[in-house]
This record gives sequence, C-alpha cells and structure tokens, in this order.
Amino acid sequence: MPLISSSSYQPPRYLFNGHLQTIVPSLLRTGPDVRYQRERVETEDGDFLDLDWSRLPAAQPASDTLGIVSHGLEGSAGRPYMRGMVQAFNRAGFDALAWNYRSCSGEMNRLLRSYHLGDTDDLDFVVRHALSKLRYRRIFLTGFSAGGNVTLKYLGESPDRVPREVQRAAVFSVPTDLKSSSNHISRFENRLYLNNFMRTLREKIRQKAEILPGQVDVSNLDELRFFPEFDDKYTAPMHGFKSAEEYYEHASSGRYLGNIRIPTLLVNAENDPFLPPACFPREVAAQSQFVYLETPHEGGHVGFAEGSPDGSYYSERRALDFLTSETPR
Repeated sequence: MPLISSSSYQPPRYLFNGHLQTIVPSLLRTGPDVRYQRERVETEDGDFLDLDWSRLPAAQPASDTLGIVSHGLEGSAGRPYMRGMVQAFNRAGFDALAWNYRSCSGEMNRLLRSYHLGDTDDLDFVVRHALSKLRYRRIFLTGFSAGGNVTLKYLGESPDRVPREVQRAAVFSVPTDLKSSSNHISRFENRLYLNNFMRTLREKIRQKAEILPGQVDVSNLDELRFFPEFDDKYTAPMHGFKSAEEYYEHASSGRYLGNIRIPTLLVNAENDPFLPPACFPREVAAQSQFVYLETPHEGGHVGFAEGSPDGSYYSERRALDFLTSETPR
C-alpha cells in the first residue's frame, strides 16, 4: 500500500503559503550552472526534437544510468527546476537528458501539431533514442507538472512497450485530472498563472499561422481566456481529438495509474494552487504496488524550495532518494 502517510518537506519560513512557494522559485532561482550539449533529432513524421544532454566528464567512468527529465507546460530544458534535477543526477554519478517538447526549444517546430499533455509517443521516442545512442543499463524518468502527466501516462497506458531499462520514476506537481485542473486554474486567485500561460500559447499560435499559411485560424484568438476554450479550438483538433472534453479524458494520467508496473513516486503538495482534489489519487495509491503518493502540506506548484546551502530543492533530493534506494520508500 504505497500511500506515504507523512512527508519530511518543510519550506523556508519566508515562503509561508502556496503562492509564494510557487512564484518565488520560478522567478528568483538563478542556478544551477548546467552546461548542456544540444542534439537535434529528426522524428519519423518529419519534425524534430531538441535534446539537451549533460553527461559526466570524460575523466570520470562512463555512466550506465541515465536520468530523463520532462518539463512543464510552456517550459523548456533551461528552466531552473529542470537544471536542478539534471545537476542532481550528475552529482549522483549519472548522465542526464532534459528534452524539449516540440515548439519549446526556442525554435518553432515544422508541423501543425505541437505538443500536448498526453503526448507519450515523443517521450517513448526519446527513451529509445537514448538507448540506441548509448548502452544504458538503467533509465530513471522524472517530470514536472505537464511532464509528470506525460510520464505517468507513458508508464501506464501501454506498460509492455516501456523498455525494461526504464526502472523507476519520480514526478512532481502533476495534474492527473486535466479537466478539473483546467477549471481550477481558471479561478480568480489563479488568474496570474493562467494569463501567463495563455500569453505564450497565443503567441505560438500566431507563429504557427505565419509558417503554415492558411492552416491556422487566428480569428478571435485574443478572446480566448481559459484553457478549455483554447484547447477546444487548437490543442484538440491539432492533435486528433474531437474536443477539449475528449482531449482531457484521454490525456489525463489518472486513468492509467493502476496499470503502472515500475516503482513510481508522485509528489503533489496539498497547497498547490494548480491542483484540485481530483489530482490526489489516494485510492489508487492505496491499492497499488507501484504508485507511491506523497502529499506534503506545503510545496506549492513545482516549488519545494528548502533554503539549503548548496541551493538544491526537496524535489531533487527526494527524487534521487526514491530512485536509488534499494527499497523504494
């Protein structure tokens, strides 16, 4: 019954609510200083993915373990929480790969489709590319927010297609129920976050319209204020769904959690301003042998700052502890 009854996470005193625990790490965390080597790989459908590698120095023994890190909505490999997790893998003696979703690497992708919160094919492509490039014995998956949803769905929707080298996963701040979370972030107290997401999403639609003339309808684009409206007009039809409702139903990782077959840690803070009660799958965890649910009272959304001298965050320390312990806990 991997329902973790308590959490050791304690935020710094000056971060005394969920909004501060969300905003301050996002805006003020400057490090870590990770040096990526970018690899562009061509996808089978004629598009590309930009992968940012951080391998151990040549003077050290080659690592047989790779940590793959998936970012949040409208994020990238360059976000501080991504670099923090990459650095944590490197400090543990592992190679790390932070991959950028289509349209998120600083260059718009080629096709009409982009990325969405249930797109597991690209993650599978990245995993298999990494295995073909180097003979890793173990792969650990980590993900934040949207990247956590993709990771959980990948592990649960078709467990038999997950390579045996993928041995454990740890994800944080995951909207496991997309319909309820999309409505939750529309509440008045969350409009700052929503407006920021919508601004960048609308800009990408404009870029799509420029590179694909006649294929993207930008009429009334600026009138779209909420995720269900945007997803109904753009995300769903661009990725083969009939509506936002259908997209949310099929892309939500919550429906696949019971099928996961490797030890997987899910950490969702109870004061996360993005997550409604439906995103805390306590019943599933209580019945699962593999899904470990930890719900600290504090943490915010993709926060978990600790104020430690080395600048590391609880999410990084907790992930490595879970991924490398002889017995998951």
